[in-house]
Amino acid sequence: MLNLLTQRDTAGAIFILAIAIAAGLYLGKFKVKGISLGSTWILFVGILMGHLGLRINPMMLSFIKDFGLILFVFAIGLQVGPGFFHSFRKDGLPMNLMALGLVILSVVTTYVIHLVSGENLGIMTGIMSGAVTNTPGLGAAQQTLSDAVSMSPESAAKVSDAAYGIASAYAVAYPLGVLGAIAVLLLSKAVFRVNIDKEKEMASKNDDDEGNAYRLVCQVENPALFGKTIHDIVGGDNTDHLVIARMKRGDKVFFPDLDLPLQEGDKLLIVTDVQHKEKVRIIFGEEVPVNMNEWRPMGTKLVASRLSITDSSITGKSLRKLDVRRKYGVTVTRILRSGVDLQADADLILQVGDSMKVVGSEEGIARLARLVGNEPESLHKPNLLPIFLGIALGVLLGTLPIRFPSMPQPLKLGLAGGPLIVAILLGHFGPKLRITTYTALSANLMIREIGISLFMAAVGLGAGKSFVSSLVNGGYMWVLYGALITLIPMTIAALVARYALKMDFFKICGLLAGGTTDPALLSFTEQMYGSGRIAVNYATVYPLTMFLRVVAAQVMIMIML
Repeated sequence: MLNLLTQRDTAGAIFILAIAIAAGLYLGKFKVKGISLGSTWILFVGILMGHLGLRINPMMLSFIKDFGLILFVFAIGLQVGPGFFHSFRKDGLPMNLMALGLVILSVVTTYVIHLVSGENLGIMTGIMSGAVTNTPGLGAAQQTLSDAVSMSPESAAKVSDAAYGIASAYAVAYPLGVLGAIAVLLLSKAVFRVNIDKEKEMASKNDDDEGNAYRLVCQVENPALFGKTIHDIVGGDNTDHLVIARMKRGDKVFFPDLDLPLQEGDKLLIVTDVQHKEKVRIIFGEEVPVNMNEWRPMGTKLVASRLSITDSSITGKSLRKLDVRRKYGVTVTRILRSGVDLQADADLILQVGDSMKVVGSEEGIARLARLVGNEPESLHKPNLLPIFLGIALGVLLGTLPIRFPSMPQPLKLGLAGGPLIVAILLGHFGPKLRITTYTALSANLMIREIGISLFMAAVGLGAGKSFVSSLVNGGYMWVLYGALITLIPMTIAALVARYALKMDFFKICGLLAGGTTDPALLSFTEQMYGSGRIAVNYATVYPLTMFLRVVAAQVMIMIML
């Protein structure tokens, strides 16, 4: 065992890494008042082991750190990719603009502290990443520093020391980044005089105006529609937000044929978004009371079901092309994708892993199930081809220089930014290119956790040898700088969100947790206030924020050089 700890060979490296990761994960299980640092404990265990003199071959340590980072950010990109561009629609736009403002405020605060204190900008970048609990930002800063300096033997040592100095700053600022974020929310709750029950009522009211499905029955009274088919009406710019589920003519209820001409007095059962219900009334006519017992087709047992798309041949096809209503008498009302509930628009591109909410006869649903696969157990098999192909493309993209006139060195996305961008693009555009990018959530989490564990352990072991000396030689001020970077931007964002944008408290919680990419804050607020809306708002701003945090860290390092 002693040989494994002292000899810098492969077996020793694996042994030391495994000990650091196992001990860190064990400590991450303990919570104080519902708060835990989670996998960040791996970083602190690695720092302690590095301080005690445990070492790994530098080249091996560098590979482990970079490969772990790539796995981590690529898994994140694949997860958020399908909903990345969707998050900018409707209510997501102001939320993402607020997240953008939060990132800018963090950068500005960091740079002002750098100017006032004279602290090295690289160290300040590490503090900023720790203050907002953003590990990919730390990785991006270290990678950019390594890429920007020619790796001669003389400069390699300086780059290594600077990179681990950034890691030390991150480690010092991280704990208060978690606690400071929680303090801002608790203080905001007191200042805003939040009553949780009233906030839930307010949030429910707002949800009625923000894209929730709404069912209504309209009687056809618009003369311009008489004699026109449903195919002529549905699918244009004014009607891509609605689905005609059933039709009633006289006493007969049936699934409408798209080529059936409408007549005056026809009644249509329509599913739309809440904000479009007035437009639907204007298009078709007066809304009449809904009694669902009257809308069951004669002789047909109507059922609702969820079908999983598991047949790869469906990837890249739109609902319009499948034409499920005409062929199977089934209406698709919603699509669930990576936790995002999407309106079943005719031009929505489907992909493996989507879950379709459908209404129709048992026979029709069974036929549609055979078409789409509906074998959810097959989704548990990992699809590795797009992962490794995407990583290769991401590394290639990360090495391409991007030149800006005001920067002395070209910007590179690096091993954090390149794979992240490629993964997001693959997740979003892959289905349109007939590329199956679905990865089961459990598999995605496994890849992500393995990656972040390797990265944290490698960073901690490298930073450990200089961590204590950094703290003694002025590093204690990093705690103050990190607190300012945490508190100032979050406080301003909370005030603007509440008083200028009139956001309810649950949106503010999701905004601040997602805007700082802080899962600990998300977990705390969900446990404290018991609202699933917080996670929805967190997911809305998380993809853009993650991307911006990575780019911001790189830009800060480039300014320093």
